Amino acid sequence: MKIPSPVARRRPRIEIIPLIDIMFFLLATFMMVSLSMVKNLAVPVHLPKAATGTPEERKDSAAITINEAGEIFFNKERVSLEEMRERLRVFKSSHAEGKVFISGDEKAVFGRAIVVLDEVRKLGITKVAIQTQRPEAGSK
Repeated sequence: MKIPSPVARRRPRIEIIPLIDIMFFLLATFMMVSLSMVKNLAVPVHLPKAATGTPEERKDSAAITINEAGEIFFNKERVSLEEMRERLRVFKSSHAEGKVFISGDEKAVFGRAIVVLDEVRKLGITKVAIQTQRPEAGSK
């Protein structure tokens, strides 16, 4: 004779609601991370350190980079000084309020950066930013 148990047997179930909550949390996290990523148009260089630098918005901007060898890059593409002038003209015509970010390697020749800055100003672009990085904590 079989004696029935007072506790009814329950079949195990997989709860879907907590899984949906986790998926929405992951989706929201990935969306926030992807929106906060900055589109870097410049060639990677060792930027000079400056304690007074402030972050700037990069909407409608172009990046000009001068590497240690003195080569000029316009939005990651190596160009000559004449090509840079032409690209700046095109940029100015398509973005009236556009901003130009100039970044140079800390070992680059300072005169080359001044030539680039002068060319940007000759074209009437007044919103120019020189990129720097903050010094590490504890260093002078």
